[in-house]
Amino acid sequence: MANKAKLAFIGAGKMVTAIVSSLLRSQFFQADQIICCSANDGTSEKLAEATKIHRSGSPDEVLDFNPDLLVLGCKPQQISTLSSDLGSRKVESLVLSIMAGIPLDRLSSTFPDAPNIIRSMPNTPGQIGAGITGYVFANPPLSSDKLLVSDVLSSLGPALELKSEDDIDRVTAVSGSGPAYLFEFTCALEEAAKEIGLSHDLAHQFAIHTITGSAKLISESVLHPKELRNQVTSPNGTTQAALESFSSSALRKTVYKAVKAAHERSIELSNA
Repeated sequence: MANKAKLAFIGAGKMVTAIVSSLLRSQFFQADQIICCSANDGTSEKLAEATKIHRSGSPDEVLDFNPDLLVLGCKPQQISTLSSDLGSRKVESLVLSIMAGIPLDRLSSTFPDAPNIIRSMPNTPGQIGAGITGYVFANPPLSSDKLLVSDVLSSLGPALELKSEDDIDRVTAVSGSGPAYLFEFTCALEEAAKEIGLSHDLAHQFAIHTITGSAKLISESVLHPKELRNQVTSPNGTTQAALESFSSSALRKTVYKAVKAAHERSIELSNA
């Protein structure tokens, strides 16, 4: 069922483009229900041309559209200029931030007249609709507001409401930064394949398809990853030899240290 709300986006980068494209493809929203603006980088022009949504020249003009939901998809450092861009205009729509590192209290001080503010943490696979997003409301939401926010964020993949803002920093360390961990492991697997004698092309193909195929199997299987791992691991076989090597180098402790470092840095950025 189509949503009748009007959406405004400040910013028109990859994540905003993914949201808009998915919402239009799913027919949850029509192009005439959406408007966007961006810095002078040409992204909003490209998005409007590709999707036929409305385009505005400034955040101030966006408010003339009377959006029900204002989505902040600009760079985090641009939050400081939004107040001056909006001048004396009151933002009386819901405000949804997909910016990293900007806490609810700062968003609330920038948009004091908003009926509610939502901070979210999507991740890069959302660009192809395969992401996951955590989000939290500043205040207890109306059921209609919950539905609207869920409709928008679910365009990137599953969207899960969190219990507290502290969970945003935890989600950032796991799903926000997590794709980079997998990309780095893929690079390591490719390099190892070349070291033992595979050609550059074969090493690349076997590494990529091993990772993507395994990720798809995890997603579609009813089994826990531990059980899937055990299915591959024959006693005294090649996989067991590899896993024992991982164990000796404390793989899980290494991953924990990485996630912990990302979590601590997320907290630092939020408090800056």
